[in-house]
Amino acid sequence: MLCRSEGREEKDRAIRERQQERWLKDLNALKARIENGHLQNAEKIHEAIGRLKERYPRVARYYEANYDAAQKSLSWQERVDKKAIAEKLDGSYLLKSDRQDWTDDEIWKTYILLTRVESAFRAMKSPLMERPIFHHLERRAQTHIFLCLLAYHLLVAIEKRFLDRDIHTSWWTLRQQLRTHEVITVVLPTADGRTLKIRKASTPEKVHHEIYATLNIPREIMKPVRTWHETST
Repeated sequence: MLCRSEGREEKDRAIRERQQERWLKDLNALKARIENGHLQNAEKIHEAIGRLKERYPRVARYYEANYDAAQKSLSWQERVDKKAIAEKLDGSYLLKSDRQDWTDDEIWKTYILLTRVESAFRAMKSPLMERPIFHHLERRAQTHIFLCLLAYHLLVAIEKRFLDRDIHTSWWTLRQQLRTHEVITVVLPTADGRTLKIRKASTPEKVHHEIYATLNIPREIMKPVRTWHETST
């Protein structure tokens, strides 16, 4: 099934243009080394061209780069027709399945489900730190798996709350937006030798308030917690 995505089209184009800029910059740098006489061995020049092609495979295929040993010059030419075909395919990708009885809609929904599961595992392994499982006792491993399931249910519940309000976002996006809202500890030494520690949340931004409102979370995430500590002598 052929799929087209406007968001992916912009991403594919941006990646190609960024690589093309670096590819041409490095080609010009190699050309300058040759013209300045810093690189004269033809074999090493061809090796350098090969390394650039390996470094920028996405765009190197759309250029013909040649070294003229007699003229001691490096030149390249853009394959306009081949590049034009690639530009038309930006944002396109194929979904393949061995299930002949599925409709296009069923294939798409299954693909989305797989991406959600993969995203959930990434979330468990990194921010939630629920994986990998290092336990050797069966009951501890089962408890850990149960916590993973709870974490996944929480993740799905958060995304569904946004979908119910017709806000299409993902847990990853929400986490990126919320990463600037932190809990901090302020340490204040006093004249009598004691130390006051205040645990509080930083000031939420507008996007934070919007997220908390969607999740029915109070604007004040946590009340400041003050603790006194005696200085040891």
